[in-house]
Amino acid sequence: MDLIEMAKKSGMQVLLDAQIGSQMYHSVCGPLSALQRFADEVGKALAAEAAAQTADSVSET
Repeated sequence: MDLIEMAKKSGMQVLLDAQIGSQMYHSVCGPLSALQRFADEVGKALAAEAAAQTADSVSET
């Protein structure tokens, strides 16, 4: 799940996208409506992952 890409698609702006050594730093901002769209997309992605894992475990048995 690429959270930065999801934030961009939700209407948020990436203010900081940097790397110092091995540590990555990201900062995003946007309106509350973009945050809600982002949260909705994260929820959908997590539900899809859980459904895929459930389907995989059922098919293994």
